[in-house]
Amino acid sequence: MTDVGIDAIEIWTGKLRLDLPGTLAPAKGEDPEKYTKGLGLFASSLPDTYEDIVTMGANAAHRLMEREDVVPADIGRIDVATESAFDNSKPVSTYIAGCLEQIYDGDFRHANKGERKFACVSGTQAIDDAYNWIRAGRHRGRSALVIATDTALYERGDAGEATQGGGAIAMLIAENPKLMTLSQAQGFGSMDETDFLKPNQQFPSVDGKRSIQVYLARMREAIEDFEGQNGEMHPEDYAHIPFHTPFPGMVRKAAALGYRRLIRDTDVEEALANKIGPQPRPEAFADTEEYREALSEYTEALTSTDRYTTWYEEVIEPTLWISREVGNWYTGSVHVARASALLDGAANGRDLTDARFLVASYGSGAQAEIHEEAVQPGWKREIQKLPIEDHLERRSDIDFEEYELVHDAHNHDVDTGTDLRTFSVPEHEFVFDGWGPMNERQYRFVT
Repeated sequence: MTDVGIDAIEIWTGKLRLDLPGTLAPAKGEDPEKYTKGLGLFASSLPDTYEDIVTMGANAAHRLMEREDVVPADIGRIDVATESAFDNSKPVSTYIAGCLEQIYDGDFRHANKGERKFACVSGTQAIDDAYNWIRAGRHRGRSALVIATDTALYERGDAGEATQGGGAIAMLIAENPKLMTLSQAQGFGSMDETDFLKPNQQFPSVDGKRSIQVYLARMREAIEDFEGQNGEMHPEDYAHIPFHTPFPGMVRKAAALGYRRLIRDTDVEEALANKIGPQPRPEAFADTEEYREALSEYTEALTSTDRYTTWYEEVIEPTLWISREVGNWYTGSVHVARASALLDGAANGRDLTDARFLVASYGSGAQAEIHEEAVQPGWKREIQKLPIEDHLERRSDIDFEEYELVHDAHNHDVDTGTDLRTFSVPEHEFVFDGWGPMNERQYRFVT
């Protein structure tokens, strides 16, 4: 059976950079370490006033297609995952296809287009759709273009403001991929939750503390489901575990939960028992609350061990370095984490060929998905085509007053007029170009 997976990746960061400890924290009267140590963030990428989810997605897709020598006839499916959509009927994928058709001779008239919605997990769901489409033999030898694009903005003064970000990641899903093959095995944890939602509104309503609890609960269920189908797991099975990363501090919690699950009934648990005791089992407790308290104490002791610290530094930390510099991208965040791990491996000379990743996606509302991916022999050459450091360095720094102007420009409820100030210079990219007769957004390519 032919392998199917991720053939290529391209990232487009919002073109503005907001320094969190140096600019946002002082302006809000907050301790800079709330960002650097608590949240694990140093900067946010934000879209300039001529950028939005269409331009960022189209620019990422264009760069990927140019780099991989892909033309519209090679693409049979375009799926966009976003939770920042501005139209309840017309999908973002049609806007992006329209942008790309401005600069290519061919068109996407015979490509299936759609938009996926399930908060942040929808980027992974779009990959699942593309995988199934190819596996079903309906692709006619063509590839799928999956784009996750978001402006993860919150109301000013909201606690989530510290985690904001904006950007897009485009992924080519194909047979015999150069980067990652996808396994058929999946695990899910899903329930009707109201931890984070946008009921006919642009900015989210969030119960922050509950959202963390729901995230961890659904992740636990997904791991249990995956393990139930695929047998016992071991922490040494996986070179990296990219998690959905609303902020790196959240991953610290999820990684501890995951590691505790991975070592259960293994030689690692047995070896650590001499130092911290065995992992509590529910059957040993008559009271559920006592069991949870014992499990919490065990987890705290576990994360203090040298063995856990080493595992975290090797398996988890390499997935976080891009996120620390760009903030949350909603649908794109777990895919940025995967790219981060691959780029780190290439930069540090690691041989990841045939290594397995356990990808842990999550979307509020709420659903987690766990699946395996395997690194392919051509991974290093392919991931080195992604000049992420250049993209990050080219962002324009903005001060707090400029940040407020940019935030207003992207706030649908604020009338900023049409003559908006810009903070960077567009070059070889798509830009927002005003409104059409049916109140549709229009775009043009700047050479």
